[in-house]
This record gives sequence, structure tokens and C-alpha cells, in this order.
Amino acid sequence: MSAPQPPKRPRRSVDSSLGLTRLIVEFGVLSSFLFSLVLFVNGTIRTVALIWAELPHFAGAAAGKELLIGAIEQTDNLLIATALLIISIGMQELFVGRIGNVPAWLHIASFDDLKQKLLGIVVVALAVKFFSVAVKWESGPSLDILTFGAAVAAVMLAIGAYSYILPRLSHHPSAEAAQTELGLTEPGLTEPGSPNP
Repeated sequence: MSAPQPPKRPRRSVDSSLGLTRLIVEFGVLSSFLFSLVLFVNGTIRTVALIWAELPHFAGAAAGKELLIGAIEQTDNLLIATALLIISIGMQELFVGRIGNVPAWLHIASFDDLKQKLLGIVVVALAVKFFSVAVKWESGPSLDILTFGAAVAAVMLAIGAYSYILPRLSHHPSAEAAQTELGLTEPGLTEPGSPNP
């Protein structure tokens, strides 16, 4: 009588193997978070250093302008740091799992949701950048700043158009049919607040 053979260990499925790729996303989450943290810390240190440097002639007009330019540049710095933080949180929620300790507006439901949040920050950052250039600009060909302003406005208009079109594309009948086919939504269900067919 032959000895019973040990049970064969089940082979890992392709799905479970591909599921491990979520760990790769963690590198992106961590790098984005670290850049965000460094920019926040750097901005704070530069703010303190600038205020300290301007203290001896704090009441002068030159000090006021330097502080104004520093404040605008700090705003630009904070916006970029915030965008990186949102990317970090969004990738974590989309690929790994929901984060509990963040404000409700920071919860990312889809990749389109992440793009919309980032595009809003990019528009504000562009406006702040142009404001910074305009404050620093004193003399020189007016065509230079007009060209820069037109370029910024063109990018902002393109982002605005994309942001306007993006939600409508996600509610297109063909997109909804594809989601139903993939099992992401159930046929016949309507969104809250929408009229019944």
C-alpha cells in the first residue's frame, strides 16, 4: 500500500499576483508625500528667514514689497505642496484602500475625481504665478508680460474647457454601458436625485 501523497498546494492565481502590484504604487505615494512634506517645511523656513531679514527695516517700502513677493511665492509653493499631497492621498485611496483620517473633500472616488481636484489647484497656481511675475515686473517691454499673461490665460482656458467636458464624458451613455458591462454599476439604477426614467 503506497503512502498517501501530501495535498498539493494551490497555485497562486494570476489575480492575486497582480494584486501585489499595489505595493508598487506605495513608492509613488511615499515619494509624492515626501516631496509635499519637504516643500511645506522649506516654505516655513524660508518665510521665517525672510521675515527675520526684513525686521531691521520693517517699515520701509522696499521691505513691504519683498514681503509681498515672498508671500506670493510662498502661496505658489504651498499650492504645489498641496497638489503633491492630494496626489499621494488619491493614489493611496484608488489603488490600496480608503484613508479614514482625512477631510471628506479629500476622499478620492475615481481617477477623474483626482484629476478634477488637481486641475483646480493648477489653475490657481498659474494665477498666483502670473501675479508674482506682475508684482516683480517694473520696467521693460510690456509685450513680454503680455505674452506671458496670454500664455497663462490660454492654459487656464484649456484646463477650464477640459474640466467642463470631463464630467459629461463620464456620464455618457456608452461610458455607463461599459461600466455596467464590467459590473461597476447595476443596470436600471439611477443616481440619487436624478429623475426616474
